[in-house]
Amino acid sequence: MNKEQAKKEIDELRKKLEYYANLYYDMDNPAISDYDYDMMMNKLKALEKEFPELITKDSLTQKVGGHVKEGFKEVTHEVPLQSLQDVFSYDELREFDERVKKVALENNEELKYVVETKIDGLSSALKYENGILVQGATRGNGLVGEDVTENMKTIKHVPKELKEKINITVRGEVFIGTKEFEKMNEEREILDEPLFANARNAAAGSLRQLDSKITASRPLDIFIFNVQKYDEKTFDAENSHFVELNKLEKLGFNVVPVRTLCNNIDEAIEAIKKIGEDREKLSFGIDGAVVKVDNLRLREILGTTYKVPKWAIAYKYPPERKETKLLDIVCQVGRTGAITPTAILEPVKVAGSTISKTTLHNEDFIKEKGLKIGDTVVIQKQGDVIPEVVDVIKSKRTGKEKDFVMPTVCPVCGAPVVREEGEAVARCIGIECSAKILRNLAHFVSKEGMNIEGLGIKILEQLVDKGFVKNIADIYTLTVDDVASLKKNGRKFAQNVIDAINRSKDNDLYQLVTALGIRHIGVKSAKGLTKKYNSIDKIANASLEELAMTPDVGLITAQSIYEFFRQPQTIDLIEKLKQAGVNTVAKENVNNNDDRFFGKTFVLTGSLENYTRDEASDIIESFGGKVSGSVSKKTSYVLAGEEAGSKLTKAQELGIPIITEQEFNQMIEK
Repeated sequence: MNKEQAKKEIDELRKKLEYYANLYYDMDNPAISDYDYDMMMNKLKALEKEFPELITKDSLTQKVGGHVKEGFKEVTHEVPLQSLQDVFSYDELREFDERVKKVALENNEELKYVVETKIDGLSSALKYENGILVQGATRGNGLVGEDVTENMKTIKHVPKELKEKINITVRGEVFIGTKEFEKMNEEREILDEPLFANARNAAAGSLRQLDSKITASRPLDIFIFNVQKYDEKTFDAENSHFVELNKLEKLGFNVVPVRTLCNNIDEAIEAIKKIGEDREKLSFGIDGAVVKVDNLRLREILGTTYKVPKWAIAYKYPPERKETKLLDIVCQVGRTGAITPTAILEPVKVAGSTISKTTLHNEDFIKEKGLKIGDTVVIQKQGDVIPEVVDVIKSKRTGKEKDFVMPTVCPVCGAPVVREEGEAVARCIGIECSAKILRNLAHFVSKEGMNIEGLGIKILEQLVDKGFVKNIADIYTLTVDDVASLKKNGRKFAQNVIDAINRSKDNDLYQLVTALGIRHIGVKSAKGLTKKYNSIDKIANASLEELAMTPDVGLITAQSIYEFFRQPQTIDLIEKLKQAGVNTVAKENVNNNDDRFFGKTFVLTGSLENYTRDEASDIIESFGGKVSGSVSKKTSYVLAGEEAGSKLTKAQELGIPIITEQEFNQMIEK
C-alpha cells in the first residue's frame, strides 16, 4: 500500500470512528459492538504506525472520545482521566511486560502487577476536601468533563463524607448491575419506553441527566479503582496501588471488588484467565481485565503518552465461537405480546458460560440464516453480550432437519398472532393474555388511559404476584385491605388508590378505548372513534368498512379495531367492566357541537398558567380543532406560554399568528 492509498483509508477509518465514538460517548447509543469498534481502531493504529507522518492530533488514536453535554458546567481535571491501551492476546501482554521490566531494572524498582476487572460503565472522578464530597465529574474527553456533583450524590455507594478528614480525588466507574439492568429494561418495555442498548449506555445516560431526580430513580452504583490526587499529609499510599485500594475501602469507598496482586506477568495472565472463567458469576458487566503496575514510584518513571498511561494496559477478551446442535425452536411471549422464537441448543460452554438456549429474534432472522431444526450451528458470545447464532453449517445436514413454522395462535392464551405489514415482530393480540398482563395493566391505568393515580408499575407487580389481580377487570374488585397489605402502614395510601379506581369508573369513553391498548389507537384516534360511535357496543359492532371511514382511522387501524373486538377475551373483559360499573358510553359534547376551530391547527409551546398541555389540547379538539407537535406553514395558531422555545421562533419566522393564554381564553368564551 502506498502513502496515497493509506491516507485515503486512514481518512475513512477516522470518519467512521468519530461517528461511532460520538454515538457511544456523547449520545449513549452505540451502533456497533465494542469488538468491531476495537478492530477498526486497531486497523487505524497499524496504518498510522506504518505511516507515522499521517498521524494528526485530532485522530482518535491520540485523544479520548467524548464531549461535554449542553447544560452541564465544564470541569477541568487536575489529573487527566486517560484511556487505556487495549490488547487482545497474551503475547501483547508479555510485550508490555518486557517494556515495563526494562525500565524497572534500569531504575532498581520492584515490579508487581495488580489485575482488576474492567468495569463496563462511565468513568468519573470524585473530589473530597476535608473528607467532604465537593465535586463529581464525568471523564468527558479526559481533560475536560461534566460537573455531575448533584447526580453523584444520589448514588448509594458514593460517600458524601469519608471516615477521615482528608483531601483526595479518586477515579471510578459508574455502572448498573446486570440484574438491575434487566429489571429496568423489563419495566421500560412494559411502559412502552425505548429499551437501553446495554448496561454501559444506560449508566452513562442516567448519570448525564440534567434533572437529578431522574438519576436518583435509576439503579446506579460505582466502583472506585484509582487515586488521582491526594494530600500526602493525610493519605499515605505506601508506594503500592494494591495497598492504596485497601485504604480507600477503609475510608468508605466501594472499591473494585475483583483485584489480585501478582508477582509477575505469568501470574497476571492466570488472574485474567480466572476472571474470564468467573465472569458469569459477577453481578456487574465487564469488558475486559486491566493490568496495572503496583509500584507508584515506577508509575511516575514510566509516565504517560498524550492519551494512555504507560504503566497500565487493558486485555479485551476475544469473541469465542463454538459449534452445537439446534435441537428445537420454541416461541416465548414477551410482556408486550411479542412472539420471540428461541433456539433450544445442545449445551455448549462459550466464553465462560454454558449456553443451552438463545434468542432467534424473529421469523425474518431465521429465514435469513436459513435455520432448520436439527442443524449444526455456530454460537458466538463476545464479552457480556447475549449469545447468538452467527452461522449454519449446511454441509453437516443429514436430511432429517425440519423447517420452522411461526405459530398462528399465542402459545400462552390461544389468541390470534398478528404480524402487520412492515413489522418484523409477530404479536399476540389477546387482552387477557397472562404473559403480557403487566404491560396491559400499566397501559390501562396510565395517564393517557384511565389515569388511576397510585397504581405504578411496582404496585401493579405486587398485586399480580400476590394474586389480587389476574386481569384488567380485577382492578375494580380490589379492596382497601388488598392494597394496604402491600405497604407497611399503607392504609391511607390504599384508600387513595381505591378512591382513584372508583373515580375512573366515570371517565369518558375515549379514555376507556385508549386504555384498552388496541394497536395503533392513541388518544386522538380514540376521540374520533367515540365521537362517531358513542358507545363501546357500537364500536364493537361496527363493520370494517365503517371503521375505515372514521376520522383519524385508516385501513390498518380499522383492521386492528375490528379484530380486537371480535376476540373472546375482549368480549369477556368488556362485560366484566360493565358489571364493575365502568362507563362505556360517550359523554355529551359540552360545547353543543360547536366546531368554531374546525379546519384550524394549533401548536402549543411553553408553560400555560391555567391549563396543562393535555387540558388545552382537549379544549381545542372539543371545538373541532387539531393540535400538532410541530410548526409548519399549515399551522393556524401558536399558543405560547412562559419560556416558549424554538417553536415560537419558527412561528415568528413563518409569520404564523401567535396567541397568548389570555387571547386563547377570549377565543373559547361563548
